[in-house]
Amino acid sequence: MVQFALPRNSKVGTGRTWPRPESAALREFRIYRWNPDDGRNPRTDTYFVDATDCGPMVLDGLIWIKNNIDPTLTFRRSCREGICGSCAMNINGQNTLACTRAMDLDDDLVRINPLPHQPVIKDLVPDLSNFYAQLAIIEPWLQTKTPTPQKEWRQSHEDREKLNGLYECILCACCSTSCPSYWWNSERFLGPAALLQAARWINDSRDEATGERLDILEDPFRLYRCHIILNCAKACPKGLNPSQAIAEIRLKLLGRKI
Repeated sequence: MVQFALPRNSKVGTGRTWPRPESAALREFRIYRWNPDDGRNPRTDTYFVDATDCGPMVLDGLIWIKNNIDPTLTFRRSCREGICGSCAMNINGQNTLACTRAMDLDDDLVRINPLPHQPVIKDLVPDLSNFYAQLAIIEPWLQTKTPTPQKEWRQSHEDREKLNGLYECILCACCSTSCPSYWWNSERFLGPAALLQAARWINDSRDEATGERLDILEDPFRLYRCHIILNCAKACPKGLNPSQAIAEIRLKLLGRKI
C-alpha cells in the first residue's frame, strides 16, 4: 500500500464534498489534502469539474478547481507541455504528469495524490530536497580536461545517437518515487532518475570524467540497490528505461575490473 511521509500517527480521512456545478459533463476529482498549518489530519476532498468549461487534461481540471471552487488547493505546474516535470503526481494509482494525462479516463472518477513515499509540504506538493541532492552527487554537467575549443565541443552523429533514451529525462521524479528499492533505501540508493542522468554523461563522448563518474557510483547502495523491478520504466512519462541505463553502468564497472 502506498504511504506518504506525513506527521506521525496521521491517516487520510474523508474530507469535504464540494457542490456540483450545473453541467451535463462532470468529472469527479478526489484529491489528497493536507495543510501542515491547520492542525488537521490528511483528508481526501471531492470536487466536481465542469468538463465543458476547461481543457481536457487533469492539470486543466486542477486549475479549474483552484480558479472556480477552492483557491487553497496547492500543486506545482509550469510548462503544461510535458517538458518541465513540475506537475508530476499520482493519478489513479499511476505516477505521471497531470498536464499530459487526459481527464477522460476509464470512468468519470479521477483520484489524485502526491508522488508516493516523499515528505509532503502541502496538498499535492512533495518535498524533493533529497531527490535533488542525489542528483547533485552525480554532477550532471559536461566535465573536460582539454582546453575549451573556440566554438564548441564537436560530436559525431554516431556518438550523439548514444545519448538517445537518456537526455530526454525531465527529472519529474515519477520513476524514483515508483521504485520500491528507492522507498526502502532513499537515503543511500540514488534512484532511477539520478542514475539515468549519470548514464547520460558517462555515454557522452565529449565528457572526460568517465572514470571519476564510475568511481562515484561504485558503492553497494548508490548503484547496486536496483533490483530491475521495472516500475521506473512503466512510470516514465517520456517512455525511457532507467533500468536499462543502470544495467549498462554496471557492465562498464565490470569491464574496468576484467
